[in-house]
Amino acid sequence: MESEKKLILDVNESPKKIGQWIILAIQHVLAMFVACITVPFLVFNGYSVLIGDTVYSLAALMIAPTLLAAGIGTLFYLFVTKGKSPMFLASSFAYIAAMSAAVKVGALADDKGILQAVEYAAGETTVNITQVNLWILPVGMLMVGIIYCIVAALIKAFGTDWLNKLLPPIVIGPVIMVIGLGLAGSAVNNLIGANSGLVYNWCAIISGLVAMAVTAICAHYGKKTISLIPFVLGMGAGYLVATLFTVFGWYIGKNAYFHIVDFSSIVNTFSPFRFTSILDYPKVLPYVAAAAKNSVGFDWTYLGQAALLFIPVSLVTICEHIGDHKNMSGIIDRDLLKEPGLSRTLIGDGVATALSGGICGAANTTYGENVAVVGVTKIASVKVIGLACLFTIGLAFFSPLMAITQTIPACVTGGVSLILYGFIASSGVKMLIHERIDLGNTKNIFVAAVILVTGIGALTFQFGTVATITSTAVSMILGILMNIMLKDKKPAAPAAVEEKAEEKSAE
Repeated sequence: MESEKKLILDVNESPKKIGQWIILAIQHVLAMFVACITVPFLVFNGYSVLIGDTVYSLAALMIAPTLLAAGIGTLFYLFVTKGKSPMFLASSFAYIAAMSAAVKVGALADDKGILQAVEYAAGETTVNITQVNLWILPVGMLMVGIIYCIVAALIKAFGTDWLNKLLPPIVIGPVIMVIGLGLAGSAVNNLIGANSGLVYNWCAIISGLVAMAVTAICAHYGKKTISLIPFVLGMGAGYLVATLFTVFGWYIGKNAYFHIVDFSSIVNTFSPFRFTSILDYPKVLPYVAAAAKNSVGFDWTYLGQAALLFIPVSLVTICEHIGDHKNMSGIIDRDLLKEPGLSRTLIGDGVATALSGGICGAANTTYGENVAVVGVTKIASVKVIGLACLFTIGLAFFSPLMAITQTIPACVTGGVSLILYGFIASSGVKMLIHERIDLGNTKNIFVAAVILVTGIGALTFQFGTVATITSTAVSMILGILMNIMLKDKKPAAPAAVEEKAEEKSAE
């Protein structure tokens, strides 16, 4: 009996219908959108910049450039990897701690490091806002890109055999599980409304669970187009329920408990109506850094601090890069570390990060959400990813769409993420099974145990305010060390051989 076809659309294939192609691409955009814009929200939240006589929220300004950077960076990655790796790259969470520390470098602060407000002239009035260092971010990300390219050159020169020994399946499998399970808290907090400032909101939970259920039902029972776009349909259903709660409970009943969908972004975009209500260019980071009166000027003395902040994290994300590509290799049944090759994927990711740093200040990285979309839908077409990139770039310029997508409540993405993140974790289990890892072997048990407990338990390595190594990276590092430290035992001699040896010794 023939085995079931692993993929509906292989890497080099494309959808037959334009409409289907568009929907599949939109699905990838929706999968990465919330996580992508979360990085600028977390890093720049609470910061404002004074451009001309107007004070802008820095977090809001950086949403469009972050999307632009994701689209451009992924297109470059697809080009470097010769269209053989269906990965989507977007803003990396691993650098949040480093970025948050970097924007404070050189800014006016008290002896405890707390930023102090500075008085600036805004026309005929004055405003009090804190300083922020924006130039250090593109410099730091350029360093990260250089490190990636150096590692890629070493791999090109010496091959990947040493890497396979350093990162065997017993290390990579549990690390993939940690990546998925480590995101579980974020998915649940989004679902219950905690990340939106809500207090355990049942309306949010119901909306998210509807999104989850519809996604699962469409993926499992759906036929033809429905089976290919479960996440779009799931998020649409959850959004509809959340909107109904908001309309009837908040706008009609005036009960804040039902206020799940915030439409203020749409109101602000069209009131008053102007040309930028339709099209607006992303305010890229260099423009904001140069135009903002409260931006700390570039100083060569900050290079050392940038290196200490960003280079240690780059070594960690290289390991995560390898893990994601091994995960995708299992999904599409191709070894991406050999073709197009790890050196190419690293260069694509590294240069994409350098480009992203110059656009929005964030690093680019492979997204587990989009890997999960490929795994669930069995659509691995690079051309679908490419169209998703164009949509992401267009999204950065198209104001109404930006406004609408910002209204998608976190609880809806949280419901879908219960499946997405769980799929990532399950992929790690699948790898262990596929590689026939013997968990009766005490060495394998110890390696897996250390990775799972430290990763899920969120153990981090902190070096003062200089650098923080994430729990995922710590779990991988400790797993590697445990795997090296514990050597494989030699197999015991068969009973017959042992008896012969005893007889010979007796003679």
